[in-house]
This record gives sequence, structure tokens and C-alpha cells, in this order.
Amino acid sequence: MKSRFLWFPVVVAMMQPVLVAPAQIFQQPQVGLEDEHFLRGQRFKNVTLEMSLKPFKRNDPDYIRGICREVFTQWAALIRHADQVSVMLWTADGSEILDYRGDPNQRLEWAMYLGNPNTEHPVGSQPEADLSIHQRAFLYMENPPEFTFGDLRFIVQCLKEEGRRMTGKPVRVGATFDPGPEFAKSPFKYERHPEICMGATMGHKSFVCCYAVLRGDDESYAGFPDGIPDGTPLGTFFGRQTQHFLTDLGYDYIWFSNGFGFGLETWSSTGAIFTGKGFDHDKLLETRGKIIDFWKLFRRECPDFRIETRGTNLATGIDLAKDGVDLRAIYQGGFNLLPPPNSPWAALDGDFGLELTGYLSRMAELPDEDYIFRFYTHDPWWINSPWLDRYGREPHDIYLPLACARIDHRGQVVLPAHLNLLSIDDSFGNLPVQVPNEVIPRILEGRYNAPDAPGPFVWVYPFDEYHDWAYGDQQRLSEIFSGDWVIRQAINNGFPLNTVVSTTGLLASLEVKPDLFRGTILITVAPEPDSPVEATLIDFVQSGGKLMIYGPLTHASRKFLDFLNLRIDQPLDGEFDIVDWVTGDRFSQIENPGRIRHDSLVNGGGVDTVVHDRNDVATRVLATISQDTHRRDVLVARSRSEWNGGKVVYFCGTHSNRYVGGRLLTPDNPEQFFHGPLLMRYVLSEFDYTFLHDRLRPGVKSPVVCVARSNNGYFFSGYTPDTTVQQRFRFPQGAPLLLGYETVLTDGCSAYYLPRGWHRECRVFVTQPANGRVGFNERHSGERNVVRRLEVDGLENATVVFYPGNEAVQENIRVYLNAGYPWFRGRIDFEPGPVEFGDCYQVTDVTGRLTIAW
Repeated sequence: MKSRFLWFPVVVAMMQPVLVAPAQIFQQPQVGLEDEHFLRGQRFKNVTLEMSLKPFKRNDPDYIRGICREVFTQWAALIRHADQVSVMLWTADGSEILDYRGDPNQRLEWAMYLGNPNTEHPVGSQPEADLSIHQRAFLYMENPPEFTFGDLRFIVQCLKEEGRRMTGKPVRVGATFDPGPEFAKSPFKYERHPEICMGATMGHKSFVCCYAVLRGDDESYAGFPDGIPDGTPLGTFFGRQTQHFLTDLGYDYIWFSNGFGFGLETWSSTGAIFTGKGFDHDKLLETRGKIIDFWKLFRRECPDFRIETRGTNLATGIDLAKDGVDLRAIYQGGFNLLPPPNSPWAALDGDFGLELTGYLSRMAELPDEDYIFRFYTHDPWWINSPWLDRYGREPHDIYLPLACARIDHRGQVVLPAHLNLLSIDDSFGNLPVQVPNEVIPRILEGRYNAPDAPGPFVWVYPFDEYHDWAYGDQQRLSEIFSGDWVIRQAINNGFPLNTVVSTTGLLASLEVKPDLFRGTILITVAPEPDSPVEATLIDFVQSGGKLMIYGPLTHASRKFLDFLNLRIDQPLDGEFDIVDWVTGDRFSQIENPGRIRHDSLVNGGGVDTVVHDRNDVATRVLATISQDTHRRDVLVARSRSEWNGGKVVYFCGTHSNRYVGGRLLTPDNPEQFFHGPLLMRYVLSEFDYTFLHDRLRPGVKSPVVCVARSNNGYFFSGYTPDTTVQQRFRFPQGAPLLLGYETVLTDGCSAYYLPRGWHRECRVFVTQPANGRVGFNERHSGERNVVRRLEVDGLENATVVFYPGNEAVQENIRVYLNAGYPWFRGRIDFEPGPVEFGDCYQVTDVTGRLTIAW
């Protein structure tokens, strides 16, 4: 069987070793030889190249070494920006660890298949039958090589030796464990010990659960030479087997794949606690204890090897409420682990809202300051190569996650220290050079423009509160479950969120940097009554800050309700008419529906908020829903004159999803029911922001957008699932101009039709009375002491606010009007921009072509 991706064949010496470049070519250059931006902390601590054994198509020492050298050659341009390189080996499905007897001559069952080999249909059977590769597997090549555990040890050794020789850097090799039926045959899971398969992720009893208990057997294993005693916890058996396997074969760490260690149903919105019909509160503490016991039991047997994790497809609050996953206890347990990265599932289903929500929620707090960004280049099992086919060579799943960052307790922006690439080989064992050649520049660009300050919109994640509520007042599980779905749906509907800080981190960082979040909009749930977070949020707004609250107010204090000018009424559920809502997207075919549906089970209760004092001139009701004679105020803004421009917006948090079966909650049909989280994007107008779309109809998917601050500029990144959508932007500073594009300014907004995956710099904002075309482009220096020159053309009586890079010195900033090379004439004065806009400058009443240089 042949791959469709063969036009860039791997170059590997079959008879003689590949010529090796001197190691110093790949070592970290001396200061001044490498890009200074990466030397200012943007380097990766570690780059992990994930691969299967499929490229080793011959069990021959010279061939194996040649493949190892090719691996490091292909990714050298990326590895130079890392302090360490790792290779994660997808040898099989982890059953090689479970089955390991300690014998180097033991035959290795490895992932030599296309598809799932653990089905009722034998490998290669009925090739013409209507069976998918999830129902029946094929060999990836004719006569694949046989390997023993001793051969695997040799491969591990070669990767370290050749990697160290070629890169001059420390090289680690990691093993993998997957709980599912993918990748390789597993008699251990599905014949001898099916009792450990408690999850239904890929069918009934298909996934191993970390807190399963083994029945006894009399097989010989490395850690249990006399067999497994009946009632042995999986954590004990797996930990002891892992210790022997990693030690004997020369591995350095282990990767827990597909949510292993993080609950029962790691791909699904239901689990041990949430059944789809309700939350089984009584099981929460028991289930939580079982998960933590797994980690303790594993570490008792395998105390020192590093654990790296994939995590679930969901988010912290969802996992906690539906499956009893206490991420805080896992993080604080001293288990020597790296936290889960962004899920790769957005490549499969386009659900970037869920990917980014999960990523941000899990980085809000960390075991230490390290976390991972993972990118899906190839799939070595399921005959797809996401970079080439699922993404269509578009970099949205690079730029969007790389625009995300956390704020730590010191007020510092923390970026992912580790980069993983799943995987560098395709399903046929090929190593297409095209992929590293195309992917590496995008990753480096995203890293080069990575955030170094909070973005305009900051998610204050209730990491500690969610865990406290879950194990205190268990009646709040629906509220915890709901919160992450609100943000998931908001991001999928175009809400521009990319920065996270935990509530604990918010308090700590403000102690160190009181002005850290000035100029940002904080987004969070209602705080605990009479808590420091509550006091901080109220003071933030009353001192001029901007705040958006989402979700139920059922447990809010009287003080906080008064602050919002809201009260709690009888909760309502079901379908509603929307009486009014704030101005939003424009549609050319079908308008947004005037009905909305609220399912109290997954929304933290019914809709129950109404304005308390309707005579309060500081309060504006922006959306109301009605059911029979009952009305509820679901979107409310409040700003008192003594708050110095401060404003708070409340959104009830209805997220327009229900559980109707399947893996995830199902969004309502957007052409039958209005999607509540759209209001979060629409209401940004209250803060002088516009992120609106011109679409054909509500069923056309909204773009996903992140706006990061880097080097004193704004960097927009996006995913446009439907390129017929026009996006309109406005900031308090004016209409943002995207570098390298032209726009037609309309009603104060810049408007763009943007490609599938995009990433653009913005350093200029324009306000002018007339509509019209404006362009923003890079120009060459052509002038001594000028490192950048930007040009804006098409201005008409405009005010222009601009942001030079941090490398600019005010005395060397130059602004020219209607001038050109050699820049002897046309220089004009400029002034500092409004202080609330940050480190910027402005010119007013300019017409024509403006050139900004520094």
C-alpha cells in the first residue's frame, strides 16, 4: 500500500551512513549569531519529536542509524532554538510495557498497522469489504520487520547517540502508554485483562481506566515474575512494569496518552459523575480518591522517571464536574509531571474553542512553570497527515495556541517551555521533508511574536474555587461544568480570548504589579462571597477597570449583587423569546433567530437574574428574554460616574448546548435558536471594541480570533472556517490596521476577508470621519539608524495612534507625511498617545500617506 505523500522522499543512506555535520552547527550559537528575540527567553527548554517505529523499515543497524540521523537533520532549524531535544517513541500502544518479561529476546508486538488491529476482523481480512480502518487494520507495508525488546533498546540507544552527535544537545527518549485499542494488538487489555477496560471511548469497554483493579493471572512479567496477584491495583502493576521497562531499555521518561490518569471517559462530556441525566454527587469523593490513589501507587513503584501527559479533550472544570478529576491535587501531589498540552482534536473536528479553553484552563495553575505546546503534523496510524490534509497546510493550529499564555503569581507572562510534534513520520513510515520545511518557519514566527504582556481580554480562571466548590458544596457541580462550556462556545463564536490568570494568581500578581491589568478586560465568574477576589474585582472596576462576569449568580453575595444591580428571581428553563439584544453580526440571507433555549442541567441552573433598581441611570439592560409573562435580564452593563470610567457587564452564561448523546454536548441549531455566547462578543462594544462578522446566515461558522500583545504591538491570529465571512474590528484606539493588508474603513471599523489560517501584526490604529480605503505595509529602511519603516496610505483627516517596537528610542522615532526617499523632507511632529492606550504615540488631522520609522 502506498502513501499519497511521497513527493518529498526521505533521504537516507541504505548502504552507508549519512555524512554527519559537525555538532557545533546545531549547537546554540554565540550571542549575536542567533536571533536576539529568542535569546531573551523565547527559546524552548525542550523540543520533542514524536515518532513510531515505522520509519525503521529494515532491522539493520546501519539503516537504523541512518534513519536516526535523518530525523535530526530534518528538524535541525527548530532544534537550534532548544536547550534539549527528546524523541517520544510510539512503539505500540503501551502494551509492550504491560507484557514485558525482562527478556531482551522477547518478541515485540509493535504498531505496524494502518488502523485498529484490536477488532473482531483479523488484520488484512476482507480488503474489499465495507469496513473502515477503525473496524479492520492492514499492515503498513509488506513484510514489516520483526523486532525484539533488545532491538528496541538498540533503537533507543541509537537515537541518543546520533542525536547527541548531531545536535550537541542532551537527548532524551520517552516511552508511551495509550489506554485505547489503537496502534497495536493488545492481548493483555482485551483478552487476559479486559476488566481494566472500563471506558467506552471507542466502543464498549475499549479504554483502560487508571483506577482499575486487575484479576490475578499466572503469566510471568518483569515486575511480577510469578504472575499478578488477584486484586492488584493497575497503578501498582503498571508502575512496577514501567520502572523495569524504562530502566532496562534506556528510556528517560514516560508519556501518558489520551487522558490516561485523568478520569474514566477522557474524550466525553459524560463520565463517572455526569451521566447525561444528572450529576452523581455521591460518587465524586470516591472517584477523586481513586484517581489520586493511582498516581500515588504508580509513584510508589516508579518514583523518579519523569511523567509527561496528554490529558483529556476537555477542560479543567468539565473534567472535575463530570469525572471527578482533581487537577489541583494532581498538580500539587509532587508527582514530577508535565501538565497536559492543547488537545490535538481541533485538527479533527475544528473545535478550537474547546482546544483553547482546555489549554488555558490547565495552564491557569501549574505544578511548576513548565507546560507544553503540541502540534499535530502527521498521524502514524490513521492514514492522515494533518499538516498536509486536515489543516490544508494552514497554520491556524500553530498561531492560535502560540498566542495563548498565562500570567503567573509574580505578574510575569509564562510561555510554553516545551514543544511536541505529533508526529514526524506518517502512517506509511515516510518522513516527508516538506513538512518540517513548511512547519518550522510558522512555529518560529509564532514563537517570535509570542505574548509578553496580558492581552486585551484576560480570563480570570477560578481554578481553586472550582476545586473548593466541588468538594464543599457539591450542588455546584452543574455550575462548574457549565463555566468552561460557556468559554468554549464563546471562543468558537469569535470571542477573542488568549490570556489566562487564576484567581489566586490575580491577587498575587496585583500585589507585585498593581497596574498589570490596566487597559485589559477581565472575564470571570461571580466570586466567592466576602472573599479577597470579590473585593479585588469590585475595587478594580470602581478604580476605572473593565470587567465581564458570566454564569450563575445564585451563590453571589448581596454586596456583589448590589454592585451589579441585580437580584435573583425564580429560575426558568426551556425555550424563550429574546425581547432585545445588543447590535451584532450582519446577515445577507437569514437573520439570527429570535428564540433561545436554556437547559438548566448543563447551565448551572435556570435563568434567574433581573435588574433590581430599574431607575438606576448607571444600569443598561442589553438583552432580555421572556417566557410567558416572565422576563429575565441576561445581559446587563453598569458604570457609575464615580467609577472613573470603570464598567462591569454581566452575562447570564447560557451556552446553548444540551446533552443528547455522543461524546460532547451538542450546540443548538444556530438557525433555530440564538447562541447565547454570541452576546459576549457583541457586548464588547460596551468597552469600545468591535469584533463583528458579516455572514450569509447564522449557520455559517464564525472565525476564531486571538489578539496577543508582543514587543509593544498587537498580533492577531485567526482561524476562518468559512472564508466568505468578513470580519470587522475596532479598538478604543481606532480601527486596527493589519500589516500587509488594505481595508475599507466603514463606520469606524476596519474590515477584512481573511484566509483559513492567518497571523498579522498591528501597530497602527486609525480614526477618521470619512469611510474609505486605507493600506498598511512594510517599507525598507533606506535611512541610517532606522530599523523599521511602516507606511499607511489613504488617510483623510485622520487621527493615527501607533505603537513602535520596544527597540525604538523616542528620540529616534520619525514620522513623515507624503514624503519619500531620501527622507530629507516631510517630517512632522507627533505626541504621546492617551495614557490609557499604553506606550503609544499619535498624530492628528493627517491626509494622504503617513510613514512611521524608528
